[in-house]
Amino acid sequence: MIVHFIGAGPGDPELLTLKAQRLIRECPVCLYAGSLVPEAVVAEAPAGARILDTAPMTLAETHAEIVAAHARGEDVARVHSGDPSLYGAIAEQIRLLRRDGIAYDICPGVPAYAAAAAALGQELTVPELAQSIVLTRVSMKSTSMPPRETLENFARTGATLAIHLGIRALREIERVLAPHYGPDCPVVIAYRVGWPDQTFIRGTLADIHAKVRAEKITRTALVMVGPVLGEVSDFKDSALYDPAIPHVLRPRARG
Repeated sequence: MIVHFIGAGPGDPELLTLKAQRLIRECPVCLYAGSLVPEAVVAEAPAGARILDTAPMTLAETHAEIVAAHARGEDVARVHSGDPSLYGAIAEQIRLLRRDGIAYDICPGVPAYAAAAAALGQELTVPELAQSIVLTRVSMKSTSMPPRETLENFARTGATLAIHLGIRALREIERVLAPHYGPDCPVVIAYRVGWPDQTFIRGTLADIHAKVRAEKITRTALVMVGPVLGEVSDFKDSALYDPAIPHVLRPRARG
């Protein structure tokens, strides 16, 4: 018996990997985070499968289901949104599995920031403008952030920021980031990426709070900040395809 932690992507069932889809189809027990994972993702669980939405459950309750499945010799599909390595709360689950000698593996999924960039039709790493992406979050009512992992510290790098759980902290995000990025720095709010009602709100650090408030968005949104999110056309081509720059697969310069 094995527990498969499965990344379901941001919401679109078609963004499941082939492996994720196969595992869901094979497991007689399926535990999924219903607040973030649509039912369509687990719709192909086998007939008669035990399918539970874990949104209202505690860690102890979900683990009890896994222990019971272990006793029956039944594999478990533990389905999380996005990629389970990022804010998937799987570390504490794995700790319990190791304690109880229950095998597990992890199937990666499409993270929200990648799906958002795809839907926006753009690259997030543009030469000489943005070559780093910081995936972070704000504390709000969730677990505290480590002391050195602050928006202030990340802002000093000038990197593109993908801020989770920050939709209710836009005023604070503006206050901290504006001195580093400028009040006119582009911001994109990616709401329910991959769901039928996905919405993108574009603005700047100075006006994004008012725009989001007008749309009454209070949860399930990713805050993305950085110059690369604006209308960018004046940038240097990547060296990857530059005919004057040879590399291991194109050993001789051309032109």
